[in-house]
Amino acid sequence: MSDKITDMLKKVRQIEIRTNRNVSDALAGAYHSVFKGRGIDFEESREYAFGDEIRTIDWNVTARVGKAHVKKFREERELTMMIAVDLSASGNFGSGDISKRELAAELASTLAFSAARNNDKVGLAIFTDGMELIIPPHKGRRHILRLIREILFFEPKRRGTNIAGALDEINRMLKRKAIVVLISDFLQGPDGKLPDYRKDSQIFKALDITNRRHDLVCFELIDPRELELPEGLGVITLEDSETGEVVEVNTSSRAVIDEYARINAERVKNFKAALARCKIDLLEARTDKPFLATLRNFFKRRSHK
Repeated sequence: MSDKITDMLKKVRQIEIRTNRNVSDALAGAYHSVFKGRGIDFEESREYAFGDEIRTIDWNVTARVGKAHVKKFREERELTMMIAVDLSASGNFGSGDISKRELAAELASTLAFSAARNNDKVGLAIFTDGMELIIPPHKGRRHILRLIREILFFEPKRRGTNIAGALDEINRMLKRKAIVVLISDFLQGPDGKLPDYRKDSQIFKALDITNRRHDLVCFELIDPRELELPEGLGVITLEDSETGEVVEVNTSSRAVIDEYARINAERVKNFKAALARCKIDLLEARTDKPFLATLRNFFKRRSHK
């Protein structure tokens, strides 16, 4: 076995160990309570016991046998989770210990193993400015390990981003309601510019349609250097990984640093507002902070709705 394959398997195994530690019974249970099955099936009638909900009384059986009986239901549990990961070139950036791509793999792994604990199927869609790879939903540990491996080591043919096109293709593929997890930094559109999140824009429409058909959850991958510049490094060169555009920035200028932070704060604000209008859940996953607390808070918040 070559050193490259050995290193690849080692990295996948490391992520499995870390995320399995994260997927405690509490997190898997929270996942179950948040993502409900497609419906409720009648299972049987049994004799009424103190504390049973009166609304579940089976009046036909009660009248027939002369004793109060209640209906017992079983959730039609099996769900499908489709994880859509943006592997455009900007995902390779990371100013700290991990890149956004590695963060996406850990996040996807945690969600996939949570789904597996609830006997749900998991699939993967990798996209850039075109659909690069689709792995149909299946169950099992080996299947999830393959998904992690692809997120970490798949080599995309393109560098740009087209979220709307990816969602359109996923919507055509999924015939029944599913959980769609979209993991992206949401930084650029297919033309290399910042995405347009106005109500009549293509990406906004695609997000809205997906949310209506499925249970859509968006995870925004964030590196702190994409929000604020380091101070006092003098003139530095920044290259757009997707378009190749190069600019020089003077980090000794307070005005330049403040303007950079203002522009990015405005971008994040507009993006959050656009998703809030569609009632789409948005979570931040940062390369400089653990995401587990964010995930737990999300499950807790949604279970209270």
